[in-house]
Amino acid sequence: MITSATPSDFEELVHVWEASVRATHDFLSEEDIQYYKPLILNEYLYAVELACMRDAENAILGFAGVADGKVEMLFVHPNYRGKGVGKKLLTYAVVQLNATMVDVNEQNQQAVGFYEYMGFTTVGRSELDPSGKPYPILHMELRRH
Repeated sequence: MITSATPSDFEELVHVWEASVRATHDFLSEEDIQYYKPLILNEYLYAVELACMRDAENAILGFAGVADGKVEMLFVHPNYRGKGVGKKLLTYAVVQLNATMVDVNEQNQQAVGFYEYMGFTTVGRSELDPSGKPYPILHMELRRH
């Protein structure tokens, strides 16, 4: 089921984020992960509307964060990748939270392919990520049919 999240969920969200990043962002160094971790916990999660996919025991399997029509984050625990969690979260973000844009690390080709499969197309590229680190970002928008 998809539910909203509150600050009491943030520690668990960071755990899901870290597990997901370690499974999919092999271009990030350990130093980078440790740099982003407190930012996720203390800043980024507060800046978005959060949707969480939970199991029957209420554990968080994945989550999406949306702000101003943009998916700012979508992470799925590696144990649940390929099981429809990301699709359900992205569909929820588009239909319920009116998201039409997403930025994705160019080096995360699985994510780029996922968003393309889900109807997004690349409309721009930035050489640096929002923190000024040398990880190119693709700016994608939902194609209108």
